[in-house]
Amino acid sequence: MKEVWKPGTMIYPLPAALIGCGSSEDDYNLLTVSWLGTICTNPAMCYISVRPERHSYDIIRRNMEFTINLTTEALAEATDWCGVRSGKDYNKFSEMGLTPVKGSMVSAPIVAESPLSIECRVKEIVKLGTHDMFIADVLCTDAEKSLIDPETGAFDLGAAGLIAYSHGTYYKLGEPIGKFGWSVKKKK
Repeated sequence: MKEVWKPGTMIYPLPAALIGCGSSEDDYNLLTVSWLGTICTNPAMCYISVRPERHSYDIIRRNMEFTINLTTEALAEATDWCGVRSGKDYNKFSEMGLTPVKGSMVSAPIVAESPLSIECRVKEIVKLGTHDMFIADVLCTDAEKSLIDPETGAFDLGAAGLIAYSHGTYYKLGEPIGKFGWSVKKKK
């Protein structure tokens, strides 16, 4: 039996991502976001939702670019810290010992320590309520070379040690239980 609650967004787990923004080293900033996701495969599009009162909001709105940097167990403390501290008071890259690298196709920085960074250009901003959604075109993805299989060219996200966010708590991802399509695969 289930109990009916008030409306809420209990869609968990979600990625815990560091969002890079700014157009020069002087205004580079990081923001931790879990309200993000894929919108479309072709053309590649994604979104992040940000509260307008956040310091990074105006930076993203002004430059209309950002990067999504997936995080790992090794980046967990920085991920949390960047989510509770404001970039108006701290240089988050230097405080957390992270390396900003100018994006290949955007001015916003990627996080060198992240295994996968997604460079995005804002296409539309949708005002929703507590958060505004930045809908963006994905311009390119920057992948850690050591996680790319040299023979197949496949990126091994499983080996990256990614973390997820679920209702106020960060988690390591666990063991795989199957690959897409495994439930209908013909038995040998």
